[in-house]
Amino acid sequence: MKNIFIVFLVMAVHTAVGAQKGNYVYFMKTWNFIQYYHPDVASGKKDADSLFLITVGKINEKTDENAIITLLSQNLTHKFSGIPVTDNPKDVLAVNQNFKWFQKNKRITPGNKQLLNDIYNHRFIAEPGNKDKRSEKKTPEFKKDENLPLAYRILALAKLQGTIDYLYPHKYLMDKKAEMYFSDWIEQAVRCTSRKDFEIILTKVVAAMEDTHSFKFYNELNEKNEIFHRLYFPPFDYVIKDNYILVTELLLPEICSKANIHVGDRITEVNGQSVREIIKQKKELLSASNPETLLYMMSDFQRNLIWPDDQSRKDLKIQSKDHKTYHADTEFVNFTDKQQRAVVTEYIQNKTRRRQQYKIDHQDIAYFKINDVFSLTDNIPDEKLDDHMETVFKDASSKKAIVFDMRGYPDWGGFVFHYVYKYFSPVENHFGKYYKPNIKNIGTYIPISYKEFGTYYPDIKNKTMHPYKGQVFLIVNPETLSMSEWNTMNLQNVFPQAKTIGQRTAGADGDIRTVKLPGNYTLEFTGNGIFYYDNTQTQKVGVKMDEYIQYSDNDMIKKKDLELERILKGLN
Repeated sequence: MKNIFIVFLVMAVHTAVGAQKGNYVYFMKTWNFIQYYHPDVASGKKDADSLFLITVGKINEKTDENAIITLLSQNLTHKFSGIPVTDNPKDVLAVNQNFKWFQKNKRITPGNKQLLNDIYNHRFIAEPGNKDKRSEKKTPEFKKDENLPLAYRILALAKLQGTIDYLYPHKYLMDKKAEMYFSDWIEQAVRCTSRKDFEIILTKVVAAMEDTHSFKFYNELNEKNEIFHRLYFPPFDYVIKDNYILVTELLLPEICSKANIHVGDRITEVNGQSVREIIKQKKELLSASNPETLLYMMSDFQRNLIWPDDQSRKDLKIQSKDHKTYHADTEFVNFTDKQQRAVVTEYIQNKTRRRQQYKIDHQDIAYFKINDVFSLTDNIPDEKLDDHMETVFKDASSKKAIVFDMRGYPDWGGFVFHYVYKYFSPVENHFGKYYKPNIKNIGTYIPISYKEFGTYYPDIKNKTMHPYKGQVFLIVNPETLSMSEWNTMNLQNVFPQAKTIGQRTAGADGDIRTVKLPGNYTLEFTGNGIFYYDNTQTQKVGVKMDEYIQYSDNDMIKKKDLELERILKGLN
């Protein structure tokens, strides 16, 4: 009888928690609707966070949808003056906006449905150019190792849900199950007992956005080293493929020799866990727009994100170059060992230095590396810059080929936007569609005009054009991110003959938007929609490609640049 009672008690607790998490989800949905639309709250007259915090403690398993609407709206305006908002743009990205959660809910009374519809129809409209003060609002300070109080944990998830529903233009590209996952994340947030466990929940929500702009969110975590098992570094460098880790360089040869690890070895398992499974687990914690970018980002030795545990020694299942399979008991680098730390630190610095110094030098090629074009202005007075850049491009036009290496982030926005356009482009350069948030209807997006904010091309009086008849190559890979992708689209249009070669780009074009979360976290994400002029998607997909170039293990070990080899072979 005692055992039966315990079973019923456990079932009752689970039922209560399940009902409560569902009510939390609905509470979050309603609060976000109010904070983005209700004139009292969206205008800032009443603080949205305060409304949330004084109300959320009243939610329990018995609180239904109508009670939630009443709790959140009882001290807000119910009767609205003025005519309803009208907004009928010709071209609008509205696929994300969906109010079925209350309009199709049979449990909600007609009166409450009418209230929510009235709020939307009389929604607040911000003045153009005004900043959203919610993103600048300071949140309470908590100790870094302190678990946030439940109300603040739920508030953090509510802000993430609101960000996805109202501020993230590419919600419609997310996994359709992501909406349902919020119920599980809420349950985990209610039960979690440590800051580390709560940060894992946050990373799962952000990862579900599948946005490379949000990849760096892991750096916001106080417990990132423990969550991503970054305490020990391998004694070798590597590149991560779909189902193995390729050893590309030995940092500590003595340790590698003891473990029988060699350059060219493939690691297929770590402590009995397959690399494919490890990648799958990491994907749940890291936000990336496409699988290629995820693996590329995780292959960064300095980030050290691939390992599944914090053991100082790991059993690595190795497949050697001659296809022999064996296990290697491998010592990982302990950063408390000053000598080992110095070796790894020096390697990282040298690797970064080598990448920065890399240039192509060929008499028939004009080469521009997008993250090093500002050096063209060295020692050039401002008043002579225009003439100098005209000379640079005049010289480039005399070459058989012009190469724009877009594998990096632009260090000078004016290079493509102003000077390439000024010298080479036709007057009109409509190369894409740029959708901004629609202030008349938050959650939808409208295209900006081609001259608005000078986003597409500058206004240059008496502009002339110098057509280039030679070959043009655009080299891209997952480091081609955001403005680099935007510049690539621009160059593709300026030079119709251009061949875009390399690997898939990061798939996160557009301006970065930020949201502050309780616990002193800042989330960055893609804040507007970018499409080609023919409406081709760029988010997640990346820029249009002419030729994908695949690297073999041997290519990566020898640090080849196959794109350059391809260009040299293709010169007429």
